[in-house]
Amino acid sequence: MTKKPNIESILGATESKTFLGLKACNDLDMLNASSIFIGATGATPYGNMGPFCQNAPDTIRKAISYMTNNIDRYNFDIGGPIFPEGSKPAVDYGNLPFNETNFSENRSVIRATVAKVLKAGAVPIVVGGDDSVPIPMLDALADTGKDYTILQIDAHIDWRHSHMNEKLGLSSNMRRASEMPHIQKIIQVGARGIGSAHSNDVQDAQEWGAEIIPAEDVHLYGITPIIERITLGTNIIICFDADGLDPSIVPGVLARSPGGLTYFQAIGLIKGAASKGTIAATNFTEFLPDSDVDDLGALTVSRVIAATMGVIARQNNK
Repeated sequence: MTKKPNIESILGATESKTFLGLKACNDLDMLNASSIFIGATGATPYGNMGPFCQNAPDTIRKAISYMTNNIDRYNFDIGGPIFPEGSKPAVDYGNLPFNETNFSENRSVIRATVAKVLKAGAVPIVVGGDDSVPIPMLDALADTGKDYTILQIDAHIDWRHSHMNEKLGLSSNMRRASEMPHIQKIIQVGARGIGSAHSNDVQDAQEWGAEIIPAEDVHLYGITPIIERITLGTNIIICFDADGLDPSIVPGVLARSPGGLTYFQAIGLIKGAASKGTIAATNFTEFLPDSDVDDLGALTVSRVIAATMGVIARQNNK
């Protein structure tokens, strides 16, 4: 045999520009979905780094294209089809525009889009871009008048006051979150190794009340003690940095660090969060396709997002 077999076709993939082959949504005023996939090129890059994760949304869409004809199949990760009978499916909004010189405009676009999704009663799933993307997403949740708990999965705690004279960059998202009155609790899971945090950043986080659970503790004691930290009935924001997972399953990150979370630890945290409260918004950032290996990271992140969509569909179907 000289012709390479089309594996994706064998598995059921079809040509689709949307995540999971979901319906494209171009008008948020007509939104009728449990969640909505929103591609974000970036928000506030440092210096001349530019939007280094700009290809993440489309790469993640492509990685799960083999499921487009199998979306109704049983998903053992969440105990049934992604969108069970009687639930609203998710939709795909496409990618937001990115301005390479006006970062304030990027933040405004993300904030306005997320605010509109929340007003329509759906859960935003903001995908791609560096970890400055959560800042405008978190800010938009202030419009709801509710209080929130953040569950962050990340190799870094992101409590820098500023970096390279930028306060709204990827190393400062949890510091900025702590300054938002509607953020009442921050639970940070997966920190490990040497990252961007100085000792005083860790001290500031702990003094504010952030609950930091290093990756080592997750491996030693499991995820149950973490889920128990989530107040029953709370509104939850999941901030998911791809480097929170181990590089053996997501090599496509900016700074690989061994000892990260496993796939099922991450899925378990998301399901556990939904069992304690209501997931109101999520972001999946810092996936870097240029550093990926054989599309392994894209596949892993796409599967986590798909499972998250299923968890959200179920919570809205209670």
